[in-house]
Amino acid sequence: MASSARSRRTIDIWPGYVDALAALLMVLIFVLLVFVVAQALLTRTVSLQDLELTSLHRQIAELTRDLGLAEEANRALEEKTNALSTLISELMGDKVELDAQVEELGGANAALAADLAERDRRLAALEQDLGGLRAARAALEAETAALDEALTGSRDQATALTGQLQRSEAALDEERRISAAARDELALLNRQVLELRRRLEEIATALAAAEAVKQEQAGKIEDLGKRLNIALAREVNRLARYQSEFFGRLREVLGESPDIRVVGDRFVFSSELLFASGTADLGVDGRQQLVRFAATLRDLARRIPDDLDWVLRVDGHTDRVPISNERYASNWELSTARALSVVRFLIDQQIPPRRLVAAGFGEHHPLDPGATPQALARNRRIEFKLTAR
Repeated sequence: MASSARSRRTIDIWPGYVDALAALLMVLIFVLLVFVVAQALLTRTVSLQDLELTSLHRQIAELTRDLGLAEEANRALEEKTNALSTLISELMGDKVELDAQVEELGGANAALAADLAERDRRLAALEQDLGGLRAARAALEAETAALDEALTGSRDQATALTGQLQRSEAALDEERRISAAARDELALLNRQVLELRRRLEEIATALAAAEAVKQEQAGKIEDLGKRLNIALAREVNRLARYQSEFFGRLREVLGESPDIRVVGDRFVFSSELLFASGTADLGVDGRQQLVRFAATLRDLARRIPDDLDWVLRVDGHTDRVPISNERYASNWELSTARALSVVRFLIDQQIPPRRLVAAGFGEHHPLDPGATPQALARNRRIEFKLTAR
């Protein structure tokens, strides 16, 4: 019995063993399947990365080419900048020479104008003399005609009145002598008229030559004016860059305030921010704002080239309400005094005096034509403008 039991137990092991082998085989097949799928995914991933790497290489090549083009363009711009700097230097030298030529031409033009005036005066005198001579010639011709008529009458009387022949012949001889003298005087007048005409032609020729010289000088002056306008336009464009930077820095430094605003190309401070009513004495708040304003202006002035001739114009404006007190007789005096107070303070803040200009406009340039308190407050202001001298 015991032997039979062992035989059954031994025989029962094989199905489990087969099951185990089958399970192991399935695991191996599953592992192989996972490996194959992973291999396929890995191959696809590697292919995609190769494509991306190829695209990146192509982009790098394009960027390298663009960088080379940018470097060439940069070199070209540097060459152009150097050429423009040389051209500006040459133009500045030409401007100095042209200024000298303009002064010389102005002197020559004044001398020529004086010469032309003298010639015109002499021509007028000659024309007046010619008119007198013509009148004298007409009078002499009339007298000659009268004498001819008298001579004809005398001859008729000599035929009819033989008794008075001696007296008539004597009178006729006298008349002939007078007629001959008149003819000689007429010939002299004709010669003088011809001489005057010749002198008039010479004067006309000289006037034509002077006019040609004047037109040539006018053409040169016009050309000089165009070149000067071009040079001035370049200077204005250079100054506009610093003006824009100046306004931007002031906005950052002074911040947003209803009493400080930009109107066109000017920076505008409300008078209430700087002064008490009816005075030109700077207040504490106004001084603080102007200190920051001056610091920004000093920083900008150090970076503006010395050959750019700029000034800061300080304009004082009031409202249209009349003022009359012991210190100021009108709004003109008040606006000018306020502009001068600001200029003096900026000089104390190390702004060069030659870069500052003070002007007073009174109530004659309002920003708001209204008569409301708000409009009057807008018109009471100090304006700053960075401009060429």
